[in-house]
Amino acid sequence: MASFTDLDVWKKAREIRIYISGLVKSFPIEDKYRLTDQIIRSSRSVGNNLAEGHGR
Repeated sequence: MASFTDLDVWKKAREIRIYISGLVKSFPIEDKYRLTDQIIRSSRSVGNNLAEGHGR
């Protein structure tokens, strides 16, 4: 069985996560610890869930 890192969908999720991480740096400072944190955690969750599901 191939690794989850070989999945095209995981690769695309990683690209989106990296893009989002760069994008939120431009958000206002007052949103940094609420909205920004939630967006980053959500984008990471996609790849993590794909990796977890791949092993089942």
